[in-house]
Amino acid sequence: MPVFYRRKGDIIENWQRGFVLHRKSYSETSLLVDLLTEDFGRISVLAKGARAKRSMLKGVLQPFTPLLLRWSGRGDLKILTKAEPAAIALPLQNVALYSGFYLNELICRVLEPETAYPQLFQHYLQCLTQLALSQTHVEPALRTFEFQLLRTLGYGIDFTHCAGSGKAVEADMTYRYREEKGFIASLIKDNLTFYGRELLAFEQTQFDEPSVLSAAKRFTRIALKPYLGDKPLKSRELFTQHSLYSK
Repeated sequence: MPVFYRRKGDIIENWQRGFVLHRKSYSETSLLVDLLTEDFGRISVLAKGARAKRSMLKGVLQPFTPLLLRWSGRGDLKILTKAEPAAIALPLQNVALYSGFYLNELICRVLEPETAYPQLFQHYLQCLTQLALSQTHVEPALRTFEFQLLRTLGYGIDFTHCAGSGKAVEADMTYRYREEKGFIASLIKDNLTFYGRELLAFEQTQFDEPSVLSAAKRFTRIALKPYLGDKPLKSRELFTQHSLYSK
């Protein structure tokens, strides 16, 4: 994957592309920052003095701003040494903004630290771009990212074949999801049941139809629950508090 280089005198410094996922205050003037980087995945860094009035980092370490980053250290907590904007911040507002917070929290909760996910980094950037363009019609972009995240996590459910018989999924048949097994043809209709046409759309990540989009949301909540556990997502609480939208 691409790495950025900048020459400073006779020294070539290498830079990583990245985004701020989360930040919180540390001591009087510093920040603890969770980053999503292109080649190193999710990492935590200490940004010394980033809250100081004259700090160059103060206005740079913001969510949804494409960054060029450098850090040092080998432990779990790195020391941020450089951070510069690679482009202007993606203009997320209202529903799109809270959707971005949802993506960030999801990544922080489910991705193993310091594990490279270069394709997921690209999917994240694409999703943020789509959110910035749509602003209100955010669900297709969110569902697409969730399916891509599940694939990154090694989620290997077959959407095109019945787990019981091995036969190809039929559009008008109903299939019930069984954890760690897949979808089995069933006449039972409950929260775990999906139409074959919905499963085939899942395989292609095609969410043009409202019924498929609704089914995809239901499925990703089921599939992500083992990774998220019982602790609620704070970003969903924000949506509820502001009566904007429910992820």
